[in-house]
Amino acid sequence: MIVKVPPPLFGDNRMHARYTVRRLRLADLNRIMEIERASFGDEAYDRNLFAEYFHKCGELFLVAEHGRKVRGYMIACIRGEQAELVSVAVDPAARRKGAASALMESALRRLRRRGIARISLMVRVTNDQARAFYESYGFEKVRRAPQYYEDGGDGWRMAKNL
Repeated sequence: MIVKVPPPLFGDNRMHARYTVRRLRLADLNRIMEIERASFGDEAYDRNLFAEYFHKCGELFLVAEHGRKVRGYMIACIRGEQAELVSVAVDPAARRKGAASALMESALRRLRRRGIARISLMVRVTNDQARAFYESYGFEKVRRAPQYYEDGGDGWRMAKNL
């Protein structure tokens, strides 16, 4: 499916690409690992964890492609009537060009079709850009989670009713 994405709220004014959003294929894992390491460095998830998410949350392990190359991914998992956005990352060279927006819009649409009532996520307190992106989609801060991250950093639990 081709997702038409308006210019992102946090991007530049250059022409923005159209992205194809689809489910992850196992053949995509090498590319996902490249994006993960470039995005999170030492805090990157390992390949085994991605394989586990593929098996547990495969319908909502999405990738955004442009020019036949995976530019980003998003993982959401359903638990009962709620979902959790587990992780999202975009290739640094493709940021601010609509990939994250395409992924978010596709994931939210898929969750609504499944009758999911609410989605939540955790974001680092210091990650203002990510928090602003989530807020632009209607996510609100629910509570602060002290020392949520392995390095002792605090997180914000954010949520959105669907």
